[in-house]
Amino acid sequence: MTLLPINKPELRLARRRASGDIPVEILSIATANPPRRFSQDEVLANASEVFPHFSRLKGLFANTGVHHRHMCQPMSWYRERHTWEERTAVYQKHALDLLENVALDAVARAGLKLSDIDAFVTNTITGLAIPSLDALLMNRLDFSPNVERLPIFGLGCGGGVAGLSRAARLAQARPGCNVLFITVDLCSLCIRPNDPSTAMFVSAALFGDGAAGVILRTADGNAASSGHDGMTKPKLVAFGEHTWRGTRHIMGWDVKDDGFGVVLSPELPALMRANLADVANQFLDRNDMKISDFGGFLFHPGGRKILETAESVLGLDRAEIAHSWTVLRDFGNMSSPTALFVLARAIQEGDKGRHLLAAFGPGFSAYFAALDL
Repeated sequence: MTLLPINKPELRLARRRASGDIPVEILSIATANPPRRFSQDEVLANASEVFPHFSRLKGLFANTGVHHRHMCQPMSWYRERHTWEERTAVYQKHALDLLENVALDAVARAGLKLSDIDAFVTNTITGLAIPSLDALLMNRLDFSPNVERLPIFGLGCGGGVAGLSRAARLAQARPGCNVLFITVDLCSLCIRPNDPSTAMFVSAALFGDGAAGVILRTADGNAASSGHDGMTKPKLVAFGEHTWRGTRHIMGWDVKDDGFGVVLSPELPALMRANLADVANQFLDRNDMKISDFGGFLFHPGGRKILETAESVLGLDRAEIAHSWTVLRDFGNMSSPTALFVLARAIQEGDKGRHLLAAFGPGFSAYFAALDL
C-alpha cells in the first residue's frame, strides 16, 4: 500500500480532530460586581490612612489606569485587621451571592433552565470553602442533582482563560451538552493592613471584586451553529498555555496567620517583555495562525504596564486592545473574571472576526484562547 504524503497543515488538522480539538460555541456570557463602587481617589484616601509610610508613592494610584472599582465591603472594613475565620465568612457570603447572580444570568441569556446544565466548572483564588463553592451553590440553585462539577483553585489572574479552556474541554468531550463556567474573585478581601510591604500597597491600587459566567456547547453533527435567538454564536477555536519554570516568585500568595499575603514581583513586566511574543507566536503556530489573523486582542488588564508591554512586544495599536483598557479603567484588576469582562464587552459591542484572549497568572503562566466572534 502506498501512503500519500501529508503536508504540515493537513497533519495538524488531523491531529486536532483526533484529539477532539473542535470549535466550542459560547451560548452566553454574564458578569457581576458587588454593589459598592469606589473611585480611585476614595481608595487612595483609605490606603493613605492604612499605609502612611507610602505617602511618597501616592502617584502610583494615578498611573494604574484604574478610575473605579467594586469592592464587597464598606471602606472602613479594609482599615481593620481580620482573622482567617472572619475573612472566610465574608468571602463565602459574597462569592456565593455573585456566583448565583452570574449563573442565573448566563442561563437566562442562553434560553436555558438550570436543569439543562450538564456540567459546571467553578474557579477562584481569593478565598477558601470546604465543601467547595460549587457544592455550596447546589444548595441555592436548582441544578440537576446529577450535574458534573469541577472546582478549580490556584490559577490566579489566569483562571478566567484557563478555566474557560477546561470547561471547553468538557464540552468537547460531551457534544451537545451544556457546560457552565463560573469564576469569582474578591481581591479586596485580601488587603491586610498589618502588611507594610510595597506589594500590598501596589495591590491596593489595582484590585477589585467581580464574577463572570459563560455557557459553552459543542454542536453535534446535526445542530445548527446558533443560539435560541437565532444569532450565530462566538466560538472558541483553539486554546493553550505556557508555564515558565523558576518563576514562582513573580506572582501568587504566601499563607499568613490572618490571610493570604500577596506575592507580586516588579520583575513581571520584564519577564513579559522578554518572553511574551515568543510564547504567543508558539501558540499561534501550533494552531496554524499568526498575529495578523486577529482583528482584536482581549488581554487580561493586570495593570497599565502589562497592557503597554503587550502592545509593545506584539506590535499592537491601542485601538486593537481598547476593551482591555476600558475594563481596567472601570473595574480594576478583578483577577480571574477580568479577562471575561473584556470578552463580554467585545461581544456586547458587536465585534466580529478573530480575537485573541489572553491572561497571566501564578506559575508564572500564560493562557491563550483564539475566538471567532
